[in-house]
Amino acid sequence: MIKDFLIISCTGNNDKIGLKINTNFFIHDFQSKINNELLVSNILNLVNKHKVIINKEFSILINSGPGSFSTIRVALAVAKGIEISSNAKLFGFNSLNLPQFNLANIEVLINKNLIEKKLIKPLYLS
Repeated sequence: MIKDFLIISCTGNNDKIGLKINTNFFIHDFQSKINNELLVSNILNLVNKHKVIINKEFSILINSGPGSFSTIRVALAVAKGIEISSNAKLFGFNSLNLPQFNLANIEVLINKNLIEKKLIKPLYLS
């Protein structure tokens, strides 16, 4: 069961990250094009601000597309780095299964098992 999680939805359009801790859900919207430094610094700021401990009980949900090749690759690399360094659980999802980035829709995504543990078959737009 996924309780607390970081969700990264960076596909080159309306890029966002979200953090769910207990019953609270926090969202950060990106106003500019994503790069690895910007994504990592925003994740760190969000995690530190809310005093989150990322460990093996924590989950990371990553949008695997469809979307921009470079943006998805950056997001996947950052998520994989967090997984390796903290032993967090990593799941992928398809953006077509998440019509709107809010907690209710994300919980539907999780409860309907529209996430995959075996990562990742990105869908890039050409």
